[in-house]
Amino acid sequence: MQANVDISLSPAELSLASPLIEIILTALAVLLLDLYLKEEEKGALTWISVLGLIIASIMTLVFWPSGEAVFYSSLRVDGFSLFLTNLLLAAAGLTLLASIHYLRNAHIHKGEFHALILFGTLGMILMASANDLILFFVALETMSVALYVLTGMWKERSEAGEAAMKYFLIGAFASGFLLYGIALIFGATGSTNLDRISAVLGAGAFRGDLLLNAGVSLVLIGFAFKVAAVPFHFWAPDVYDGAPTPVTAFMAVAVKGAAFAAWIRILLYHLGSVGDRWSFVLWTMAILTMTVGNLFALTQTSVKRMLAYSSIAHAGYLLIGIVAGGEAGGSAVLFYLLVYTLMTLGAFGVLMALKEHEKEADSYRHFAGIGFRHPFLGVAMSIFMLSLAGFPPLGGFTGKFYLFRAAIETDYTVLAVMGVLNSLLSVTYYLRILVMMYMEEGTGEARGFTGSPYLYAVIAATALGTVWLGIVPDLPLELSRLSFISLR
Repeated sequence: MQANVDISLSPAELSLASPLIEIILTALAVLLLDLYLKEEEKGALTWISVLGLIIASIMTLVFWPSGEAVFYSSLRVDGFSLFLTNLLLAAAGLTLLASIHYLRNAHIHKGEFHALILFGTLGMILMASANDLILFFVALETMSVALYVLTGMWKERSEAGEAAMKYFLIGAFASGFLLYGIALIFGATGSTNLDRISAVLGAGAFRGDLLLNAGVSLVLIGFAFKVAAVPFHFWAPDVYDGAPTPVTAFMAVAVKGAAFAAWIRILLYHLGSVGDRWSFVLWTMAILTMTVGNLFALTQTSVKRMLAYSSIAHAGYLLIGIVAGGEAGGSAVLFYLLVYTLMTLGAFGVLMALKEHEKEADSYRHFAGIGFRHPFLGVAMSIFMLSLAGFPPLGGFTGKFYLFRAAIETDYTVLAVMGVLNSLLSVTYYLRILVMMYMEEGTGEARGFTGSPYLYAVIAATALGTVWLGIVPDLPLELSRLSFISLR
């Protein structure tokens, strides 16, 4: 006997899916046009991609503030999805604009690059909105496959191929942990739908603590790999260093944003009833991630690798909000993701503006004298480094303040103290950049405004945003709070 399955979608569901469909169509259009446009005409692909991202953002604002679960409750479009989706779309758009001249100089094919950024962004959006563990895994792999290819796109650099292989092998290993953990959670609760899992856990009707604990632990390991949390961080420095700088910037901010969004939705909210069992594990992981990231960043001679270890340390700061939990912790994580996106994209943007003999210039010596020879780059990099270090009145200080306050309010005072101490430790290597820019003489060259005006526009926008979030954070903080409580 055959069962009839209704897979039809209502007009309401199609309208809610329209931003995702629009991103897919934009990516396909970019791939198609890439076949017919001449090399000198392919700059139009950037504007088509950015326009597609803007249209998708507008569609989310029009269709998404509903809090509905659609596609058989596998996808939830709420304030939380709206906040993270627009953050990810902004990160993708800024990355594309910043990379225009970089792609030309590195001889990276524009069509594939833009399409992969779009497909990767699609996967990230689905990760932040997934209400089912199966959809979440599919979204994760959509993002990951795009990033594996993006990492190795600079074929002229042997480091890029090596980085792509490392990322692929370790990413596949992490996905195996995650998928097996999902299978065990299904075995314990009888469902992969997050609403049903939450209801089963709330009623205490799951099948055995051992099965559930094993599943959650494997999912935690999978998440830790994706955000490069210690002790699952080994891949990040080599992959970040070997990948083209625009890809490194996109990975550092967008992947972290999508992974922490999923972490909040799945582990902090839906599996919150068993979260207390893992608080000590996450507490330890947060301290180790902050400390190891900062200690290794101190020893680097490459600014790009320093920023890679800095990214690991900032994953530790974000874990403080996860450990604290609740409205204060969740909204602090969302706000800090916004701040981190701006200051990290801007810092990598400055790296993209530096070159030496048509090659990447990412060592500390390349920053010698930049503050006087190229004042704009010097001021912008100073803002980003001071904000990453947590100096007031910049966005990094405000973000860390709310993360540490959330920890203190939930009696994790030791965690907040370790966060403050690690922030003080990070000052050493962030200020080293400022010392090189203003107290050392050098001969490194940087691109001028005529060479990459869009890159400089991105640097200016992210610098202004970093300052604004530090001085007037009220509106973004309230949006972060409303986005988090929409999970209820």
